[in-house]
Amino acid sequence: MRDLLSAEELDKALRSTVPAWRVEDGMLVRSIKAPSFAAGIRLVDEVAAVADQIDHHPDIDVRWTTVTFRLATHSAGGLTEMDVQLAAAIDRLAPAAVSQVGDERG
Repeated sequence: MRDLLSAEELDKALRSTVPAWRVEDGMLVRSIKAPSFAAGIRLVDEVAAVADQIDHHPDIDVRWTTVTFRLATHSAGGLTEMDVQLAAAIDRLAPAAVSQVGDERG
């Protein structure tokens, strides 16, 4: 089992490694607005490939051009370094044309 992040470790990750993410209901959450529905689906496909490689999978919600990723290590009962690593990978995959959105739904 993976170790849960301490409050200090999580705060540091949110400030330095994955600042576009927030904690909501015990999960790391980020909504990304793609320039088109097809671009959002391409992002989901790219994230799926990485998730399979590292064997850690996000919850994904697609609402038109808005893609929301939710990360938690269910087997550990919370957030671990794996979640931070996957969040950082998602940030790298999101193309420059994609912008972060708040709670907005497309």
